[in-house]
Amino acid sequence: MKTRAIFLVAAMVVAAPLAMAKTLVYVPLGGAGEVLVIDAASDRIIGQIVGLEEVHGLAGAAGGDYLVAGSYAERTPDQPAIPPKPKGMSEAEHRAHHAMPAESAGTDREAVSLVSVIRVKDRKVVRRITVPGAVHHSAVTPDGSHAVVTLANDGGVGVIDLSSFKVVKTVPTGPLPNYAAFSADGKRLYVSNAGNGTISEIDTARWTVRRNIAAGGNPEHLVLSPDDGTLYVNNVDAGTVSVISLKQGTVVNTHTVGGELHGIDLSDDGKTLFVSAKENNKLVAIDLVKGRMRGVPLAPAPYHLTAVVGTGKLYVSSAEEPKIWVVDQKSLALLGDIPIHGKGHQMVVVVGK
Repeated sequence: MKTRAIFLVAAMVVAAPLAMAKTLVYVPLGGAGEVLVIDAASDRIIGQIVGLEEVHGLAGAAGGDYLVAGSYAERTPDQPAIPPKPKGMSEAEHRAHHAMPAESAGTDREAVSLVSVIRVKDRKVVRRITVPGAVHHSAVTPDGSHAVVTLANDGGVGVIDLSSFKVVKTVPTGPLPNYAAFSADGKRLYVSNAGNGTISEIDTARWTVRRNIAAGGNPEHLVLSPDDGTLYVNNVDAGTVSVISLKQGTVVNTHTVGGELHGIDLSDDGKTLFVSAKENNKLVAIDLVKGRMRGVPLAPAPYHLTAVVGTGKLYVSSAEEPKIWVVDQKSLALLGDIPIHGKGHQMVVVVGK
């Protein structure tokens, strides 16, 4: 499965009419404090969601009502939950948008961060909650009922009920939890623990860890095969991709890409795996049927990537320049780039909203 990363508040939204595009890509910009909305047909920015804070993780469900954005910035629980003031907005207007304190998740941890729930139909932030520590990435159940956020410095994930907008569970997984992905039926959640080289498999009926699977060194981004039988995991420092059989619960193959890695995703048919070779300035495609690997130069520092469903395109952000490359999935030819004003993190593709 592809990963597609409180108080009542209305975020300032700058957007063209929502009917302009059937396939939209939402791109969080980290320190810029906003999410861009890109029309996948034209590869043009058509809107912004601002009033966010250090948003790295962003997730949504196909046809779901909400996007869930997690902040990587930590704060004290009593610190006012007011993100940076957008350009062109007065201080009075800014404070009016954020007049109420964020609702606590009931944690006594010294450092917390914000999770913002964004309504897809009008791109407004409708709730914010605080969770323990920084949020790295997020995921939403296929039915859109729950979201999870990886608590990077707290050793687990937080589970959010998207009907009540409450944190209903925190699940310990392991040190430095990084990425999360749900199975297609939503019954399993997989979380990479970069600090001990494992993947935690969580039973979402009980929100408990069923097993931990050894994955290799520093597992971070991951993606599930369409049949939910195989998990592909980037071991970022080792420069390898582990292929994990979920039936066997073990690594059955390893693809050596080289250098520090980052983003990973699958083609629509699940037959090609795409990997950002960040350190070596390459985009790599692995033919999972024939076992062949090919790469093309992409510089500087290809970072997050997502296969834009139904378009035959990849979006790849740069860790060093404010841009998103648009790449043809089959040929790996560069189709163009989209100038942005920050670093693109966990991108989300939404069809028909």
